[in-house]
Amino acid sequence: MILRGLPSARRLAILVTLAVALTGLIGRPAGAVSVAKEFAATLVPEERKLFEDWLAARAAFDARTDSYWREVDSKRVARKRKKASGRALSESDYVMSFPPAYAGPELTPDLVKSWEAFQAKRNEERKVPPPEPKPGVDDFLAASKAEFDFVPERIPEREFKRRYAREALALGLTKEQVVRIYALETSGLGTADMVAGIHPVKRTGTPISSAIGYAQLLAANSVSELVTSGNVFIERLRRLSTSATINYERAALVMLKIEALRKMTAAAKSVPNKWDSHMSYARTAKGMGIHAINLDGDIGPWLQVIKIKGLKEAAAKRGLHNLTGAEIELMNLAGPGTGLEMMRGAGVKAPTPNFFERQAYARNTIVRGKTSAELLAALDQRMTENIVNAGAVEFIEVFDEIAAERQAAR
Repeated sequence: MILRGLPSARRLAILVTLAVALTGLIGRPAGAVSVAKEFAATLVPEERKLFEDWLAARAAFDARTDSYWREVDSKRVARKRKKASGRALSESDYVMSFPPAYAGPELTPDLVKSWEAFQAKRNEERKVPPPEPKPGVDDFLAASKAEFDFVPERIPEREFKRRYAREALALGLTKEQVVRIYALETSGLGTADMVAGIHPVKRTGTPISSAIGYAQLLAANSVSELVTSGNVFIERLRRLSTSATINYERAALVMLKIEALRKMTAAAKSVPNKWDSHMSYARTAKGMGIHAINLDGDIGPWLQVIKIKGLKEAAAKRGLHNLTGAEIELMNLAGPGTGLEMMRGAGVKAPTPNFFERQAYARNTIVRGKTSAELLAALDQRMTENIVNAGAVEFIEVFDEIAAERQAAR
């Protein structure tokens, strides 16, 4: 495209129009041209030229990137049809390259700061609201109390691990599988109430998603698992409430949990049993309230272990048995069906963009720039590095204790 002969203002307008994909930097697309023109007018000629060259290079790069992801999406749709018809996949069904890398001019650090400050000022003047913060533990607890009159029973961390390990072994999961998943998801340090984005020890940071606990279940996972297993959990609580091993006060507390769980299960089943519906419902007050059950000493371990067991069962139905922790985690990260595709046939050598949405690929550092096989190896390596951390070491000890108790009881 030849722009050199055009007046500077016209050239800049064209460049900004081409670069409208940079809305993450610029703000709202409708104001992109005017904001960039206003900013450019504040610059000295040398800075203005760099700014314009940068916009042009970013526009060309974004066009190539958009084209790449359109091809990825097209191949994904075609693979879905092919799999539905029972046909085998080959390398030609995947994009066998990675997204283009930007190699154009960069703004100087000072110019970046000036550009960002200029946009922030314009957004403030236009009263553009800041992004809504992601909910955290306090939000889940408040929603649970308000919507279901439920307050999770919080128990000591080691006891939570004991119940988690006991449930895992009873369902046929191994110490290796569970602890390595924990080591990856929480850096081997996390607590039962750890939310993604919050440092597991310092407790600093802000939530980046609703993922919580040892297996980092999303709020939508909690809704989905209640649809499937809510009545099972209720029956288990009912049996616990009548057990001769608990006292009256404990039995009364369990009865309150039963009543709340009945309401939650009914609420979860009130929406279509589809992942998209569960994702939407998880953003409501009731959905966030349901998510608080992960924090309960009785329900939380059951819920999270059931999720892991479901991944193992999905693999077994496709002929994959004795999965490693990394293989289960790959299914958890990419989704059960997609994770299995990444571990078999042509999918093993395919680059990871084929299996993740564009935004998810961009924000997940362990995923980027790898094939499926390389991602699986990276997950396993991260697990190995983190399993020596204090929380993982304690979890291993707990598993050994529970295994010894089970052996002695036989």
